[in-house]
Amino acid sequence: MLLAISRGIDALNERVGRVVMWLILAMALLSSINAAARYVFNRSSNAWLEMQWYMFAAVFLLCAGYTLLHNEHIRIDVVSSRLSRRTQIWIDVFGTLFFLLPMTLVILVLSWPIFMNAWSSGEMSSNAGGLIRWPARILVPAGFLLLTLQGISELIKRIAFLMGLIPDPVEKPKIAAIEVLKADDPGTK
Repeated sequence: MLLAISRGIDALNERVGRVVMWLILAMALLSSINAAARYVFNRSSNAWLEMQWYMFAAVFLLCAGYTLLHNEHIRIDVVSSRLSRRTQIWIDVFGTLFFLLPMTLVILVLSWPIFMNAWSSGEMSSNAGGLIRWPARILVPAGFLLLTLQGISELIKRIAFLMGLIPDPVEKPKIAAIEVLKADDPGTK
């Protein structure tokens, strides 16, 4: 049952990550349009600049769980790379339980009232022509909720690996094309 929950969390973060990645293109287009309007027509808007900031925040915060899912987060493997795979998994379990999950839960709990205050007060940007702030404020608890859920999923997968129920959840599948190239190379035979 826990592995089914883990697969559901993984699917959620995969879908969110793939959708939110498109904001990078939107940011680039909006930035280009804003620059063109500023230099060609001598017109600009704080709302456009703030929209870019909101989209950047969305990518950074909402893709944190996606990044953890794909094991692409920053790691310091100077010591752990010399340890056995089981020891590395135990370190991941310890780090998730005592560092990742407490940190994400604290930020999630502390950021919720900030969003609620912005929502209920109708907080606006202090810049002329700026945007309402609650869409940016909701990104923090939403992003940390996704990261918390992915941390739980990773914990489930690592414990299942230690129990011998699943293969190594961090091991990346080998690309078939590389294997074909190696097989054709006379130097590797």
